[in-house]
Amino acid sequence: MGTSRMFRIFVILGSAFMILLIIIYWDDVGASHLYLHTPVSPGPKTPHPPPQPRTQTSRTPSFLSDIDAFVNQFLEPGTGEPTDPVPVETSNQSDRTEERYVPRREWKIHLTPVGAELRDRQEQRRRLLQEVCANDSVSFPGKNRSFDDIPNKELDHLIVDDRHGIIYCYVPKVACSNWKRIMIVLSESLLQDGVPQRDPLSIPRDLVHNSSMHFTFNKFWKRYGKFARHLMKVKLKKYTKFLFVRDPFVRLISAYRNKFELRNEDFYRRFAQVMLRRYANQPTPPAAVDEAFAVGIHPSFSHFIQYLLDPQTEKEMPFNEHWRQVYRLCHPCQIQYDFVGHLETAEEDAEHLLRQLRVDNVVEFPTSQRNLTTSSWEVDWFSTVPVEARRELYKLYEPDFRLFGYEKPDSILNE
Repeated sequence: MGTSRMFRIFVILGSAFMILLIIIYWDDVGASHLYLHTPVSPGPKTPHPPPQPRTQTSRTPSFLSDIDAFVNQFLEPGTGEPTDPVPVETSNQSDRTEERYVPRREWKIHLTPVGAELRDRQEQRRRLLQEVCANDSVSFPGKNRSFDDIPNKELDHLIVDDRHGIIYCYVPKVACSNWKRIMIVLSESLLQDGVPQRDPLSIPRDLVHNSSMHFTFNKFWKRYGKFARHLMKVKLKKYTKFLFVRDPFVRLISAYRNKFELRNEDFYRRFAQVMLRRYANQPTPPAAVDEAFAVGIHPSFSHFIQYLLDPQTEKEMPFNEHWRQVYRLCHPCQIQYDFVGHLETAEEDAEHLLRQLRVDNVVEFPTSQRNLTTSSWEVDWFSTVPVEARRELYKLYEPDFRLFGYEKPDSILNE
């Protein structure tokens, strides 16, 4: 009798477990088969439920809990209005914390209309991407491959926020620090005294660029295994995808100023010493950046350009993300972006995007008062670079110029 009863118990438990797996697989992963051979494009937008506070012990969700969160986002949308019931997890939180955190009021959706001019601007930028990607006369590495052909390691710049259905491809030297801060706030991945951080500028810089703070596509394999690529396609179809870009040559100047004109030990050892040995007649450059700066030694902008054009550079390792081309970081011919922001119109574009995402009442884009590199400086910076080298550099970054609508810098290339 005891053996028979145990057998019946195991049968019941096994059946319940299989039903649970079938429900999860059909609602989530099974849906990805429907989209496997369809173009990646934005889906209909529905308001998302208000966020629920998490404790610091919930930083690493399990596979099933993450699947549940993903499915619920589309099957059980809330209105975001103050009348919505918002369950608040109060364990490990003090009464004082509960008083400070009032999500029902914070997450009321703002439906302020967006001006026609801003909508037209986005339509033109998206159309340009499609035209360049479809233009056979414009070629560059990886242009015609499928999304499935993109190696997992090249998907590390696509940050996912499942809470609001957002995917952000970050491009270094294009206000990515502030956009990463916004993604941390929206995803509630950083807690302060048990409460999600709400002020982007209060997030320390070392955490902003800490990979553990962001859930990126290249992490899907570890969490989802063989379902990873399917889930990527589902999210690419459902979520709002955006990136910000800037004039490619100005971005290079900014990268040089930030990484080689300032004391940066890591970049000095990894890159500056190489440039000094190869192009600056410094066979034994100082061992540390402080020693080098003390005697006035650092690679010039011309040395930096030589390094980019040197075939040996890419043979040793791919371009560092701070000067890697945007088309290699964000794959605009494989991913149909819903929003393309330009740093040159950053404030207008940021306001438009946050309004489109319906989070403009939750977070604001931090304005920067720093001395930004501007396009008017290009001629001065490139004055020390030979004209032939400038033209080679343009060929290297021409896809970014064409894809994102930046004019060919004839004043620099034809001197």
